[in-house]
Amino acid sequence: MFIDEATITVRAGKGGNGVVSFRREAFEPRGGPNGGDGGDGGDVYLQVKDDMRTLLDFKYRNVFKAEGGRMGSSKNHRGRDGEDVVIPVPPGTVVYDLDLEREVADLVVPGQRMIVAHGGAGGRGNASFATPSRQAPRFCQLGAPGEERHLRLELKILADVGIIGYPNVGKSSFIATVSAARPEVAPYPFTTLQPNLGVVRFEDFTTMVIADMPGLIVGAHEGVGLGDRFLRHIERTKLLVHMLDASALEGRDPLEDFREINHELAMYNERLAELEQVVALNKMDLPEAREREPELRRELEAKGHAVFAISAATGQGCDALLDHLRERLFARGHTVELEPPEDAQMELEIPPLPWRELSVRRLDPETMEVRGTRIEKLAATVDMDADEAVAWFQRQLEEQGVLKALRDAGVEEGDTVTIGRVEFVYTTEPQEW
Repeated sequence: MFIDEATITVRAGKGGNGVVSFRREAFEPRGGPNGGDGGDGGDVYLQVKDDMRTLLDFKYRNVFKAEGGRMGSSKNHRGRDGEDVVIPVPPGTVVYDLDLEREVADLVVPGQRMIVAHGGAGGRGNASFATPSRQAPRFCQLGAPGEERHLRLELKILADVGIIGYPNVGKSSFIATVSAARPEVAPYPFTTLQPNLGVVRFEDFTTMVIADMPGLIVGAHEGVGLGDRFLRHIERTKLLVHMLDASALEGRDPLEDFREINHELAMYNERLAELEQVVALNKMDLPEAREREPELRRELEAKGHAVFAISAATGQGCDALLDHLRERLFARGHTVELEPPEDAQMELEIPPLPWRELSVRRLDPETMEVRGTRIEKLAATVDMDADEAVAWFQRQLEEQGVLKALRDAGVEEGDTVTIGRVEFVYTTEPQEW
């Protein structure tokens, strides 16, 4: 089954909590804090795997979670970091971030990988909160939550040569003849409902990847005949073979077919109409095709196209066509084998979500909401059950201007204040911790 689109959710691991601990040793009546930090949460990566060809795996699994970091321990021992998750994707995967609403990566090189969700930082143990004025802190920090991102993956297959043409002109038969691929072949339109890849091996052990593109008819660029699903795959190809049924036994004019398919390419993407096209006049095993061949060749060569008469059923002319395609690939400065661009980056990173500045708004008569990337991340790491941690957090709110922003927004005694998932009651009465 060929799957070329998928939507997935990735969740990086939560950081491990810090720990509260004090030295307990002989002859150390005033042993100080020695609680260690928590480990960082695992990251989530996408990595290009050369032997993958579809996004089928994501049909059965679309949520990926990395491991959380471990809690710290006494003696200043830091917790173990969470294991990363590496998600394999096929070459040619385009990554879209649904939150950013844009493309963030085009993964084409085997081994190339991209971090798509960062693990949360481990929480600080009480040893890291010790200061000259606070020598025995009895609180620690919780681990920060990992990132969660929502991604859409779109596959554009990688092939040296794309075969285009109306349904039932012999594209799949040609691939079956010249490669080890075995696509379904039948004498009715739309037998092929997915792109088929074939690898042609030459005597000098070089290879050429060819792909047929199904569903191309009039209106393909608007979705007629599933054409819009497959037109994007042609964007990766270096050459096109435009296959025509020279016999015209199905009542269509091969030259009109040629014009209509090229119109669909131009309507979808002007670059596709500019790709070099080699024309294959197929079904030369039929007398009707042999009769039409001189006229078709004359018309198409006048347009500047190389024309080959072939029979996908018998193999007639196929070797000459393949040799020409191989020659044209080298002439265009390509090796037949797919090679990574010289400037390709092997390690990529997803762009961060937009930074939110500090803002305060009233949600209802009794609730105020505080938003801001920095303060929300900080609030998520506070243990609200520990009095000393709450006192420390209150000082952070004052230092970062949150309390002033609340007062400017008209906060009242007894209002509930929400910061991310943290809620507390606002009061001006002095607290005893």
